[in-house]
Amino acid sequence: MRAIWKGAVSFGLVSIAVRLYSATEEKDIRFHQVHREDGGRIRYKRTCSVCGEEVTYDDIAKGYDIGGGEMVILSDEDFADLPLSTSRAIDVLEFVPAEQVDPILYNKAYFMEPEGTATKPYVLLRDALRDSDRVAIVKVALRQREQLATLRVRDGVLLLNTMLWPDEIRKADFGFLDEDISVRPPELAMASSLIDSMAGDFVPDAFTDDYRAALQEVIDAKVEGREIVQPEEQEEAPSAAVDLMAALKASVERARAARGEAPADTDEGEARPATPITAAKKAAKKAEPAAKKAAPAKKTAAAKKAEPAAKKAPAKKTTRKSA
Repeated sequence: MRAIWKGAVSFGLVSIAVRLYSATEEKDIRFHQVHREDGGRIRYKRTCSVCGEEVTYDDIAKGYDIGGGEMVILSDEDFADLPLSTSRAIDVLEFVPAEQVDPILYNKAYFMEPEGTATKPYVLLRDALRDSDRVAIVKVALRQREQLATLRVRDGVLLLNTMLWPDEIRKADFGFLDEDISVRPPELAMASSLIDSMAGDFVPDAFTDDYRAALQEVIDAKVEGREIVQPEEQEEAPSAAVDLMAALKASVERARAARGEAPADTDEGEARPATPITAAKKAAKKAEPAAKKAAPAKKTAAAKKAEPAAKKAPAKKTTRKSA
């Protein structure tokens, strides 16, 4: 990995020299725009909309549109004079419980590596964060922009998560929030049963990007000149259900079947969540008829074997001698 930033974490009077590395990478398959007839790359020229001339990067500045066709142009000197006191420092502002940070605020993640002789204070901050069950709220300047971020521990490494500012989060303003919609208790119970039937532990490696894999297969087939195998069609999403309760019941049974579980007991059309006790009782009830059927079957089989033997054996005659 290549470091994208070097600076220091300011932790009270302690300064910890660190390097930042991107903790994530996109795996999307990228394409170039080409001419369909000959495969030539499509190039774009940077031209001025006023004079029509092609412009080099050195002659390009940043402009802010103030409306009415007017533009304010900012130079590199204007950005250099901005008060970015944290240009090469990560200032720790406070330590807060991790659950108080809404995940919607998180933006990008970076690994943090100690540099030079900063390993011991780095490990000290890491262990203190881990033992406190808190995250550090910090400010850092990346790419000429001051950002709010958190410091937390992941796999023994300090992880910097840049965050969006609160005014960058949109408000969820939708009409249905003002409607008076009531959910019946049986519907809520069935929905909870569906959640229970689909509950599990999150294992990220269990999920794959099937679309990307299929697209890569198409590309490989094109390169090798072989026939492209069409991927299996995915099951279409069901249309909007008219009967919500029936859809929930069917969903519960499908989820149980997918896990190899038996259908849940029902009472008056309502599903009951399976528990270890009810499951044991149900298994015992199923075992009783099988045991009863097995016993007569054995007796019958034994009797059938004994009958031919009895027929073949001649009866012994008892004779009495007269005195």
